[in-house]
Amino acid sequence: MIYKAVEALDKVFGLERAKAHCDVPCGIYDPITAQIAALTVVRMIDLMNDLGAGQQDLASQNSQSRYVAVKEEHAENVKHEIRVIWGDYIKANHVEEHPEWPRLTHDIMQLGSKCRQTVDRETAVALVDAVNQFAEIFWKTKGVATKRAKAPYAPALELVYPDL
Repeated sequence: MIYKAVEALDKVFGLERAKAHCDVPCGIYDPITAQIAALTVVRMIDLMNDLGAGQQDLASQNSQSRYVAVKEEHAENVKHEIRVIWGDYIKANHVEEHPEWPRLTHDIMQLGSKCRQTVDRETAVALVDAVNQFAEIFWKTKGVATKRAKAPYAPALELVYPDL
């Protein structure tokens, strides 16, 4: 019934249609959450390696289980955050200007999955690097210069930040 009333009002007054680029038209996109999640994956692998596989006491097993759970959660968070930006923000003109972006996005999805499957630090570092490349392109589309700086926490890898 309400739809019919709105349609009738639209016919009479020619209401302007609202348009949104995503489910909630917030306009807030930032790859930093994916970058921090990727950094967390590396950190969890480092903690797992520091603990060592030979530790069989209950406390060590508990810590190892928690590190694995956090690693997997954050690897999936990377994929989620990149998917949201890819699906809701990136437009055809962005891909035309940056033709490497689709391949890079696919690579991030693959690396995120590989990080969930393994404890390979090199793969996790490659994930950080790929998400940093994604961030650089993202900020270029907004006309924002970027800088690289080491994260102020372990594992102190370099991240891309907007240079504001």
